[in-house]
Amino acid sequence: MTVRKNFNFDETVAKHLEEIAKAEGKTQTQIAQEAIEERYRQIANKKKLEIFDEIQDAFHGVLTDVDAKAVRIEQAIEKYGK
Repeated sequence: MTVRKNFNFDETVAKHLEEIAKAEGKTQTQIAQEAIEERYRQIANKKKLEIFDEIQDAFHGVLTDVDAKAVRIEQAIEKYGK
């Protein structure tokens, strides 16, 4: 199913759209769809990463009592001394 949308572009953007479509042998609609889908993928990926970070933060320290930062400090002291 397709949905018809009407957009208003300033002259420069409209000209760029025409040139891109011509250079790539695609319709202006295809160029707009590809640009929108790419932008949407970026937003969706960002949201997924934010959720992953929240989950990761929620489990920090739950599965282990080891403080990773403290371990790295101890290793550095052992390797390089005080």
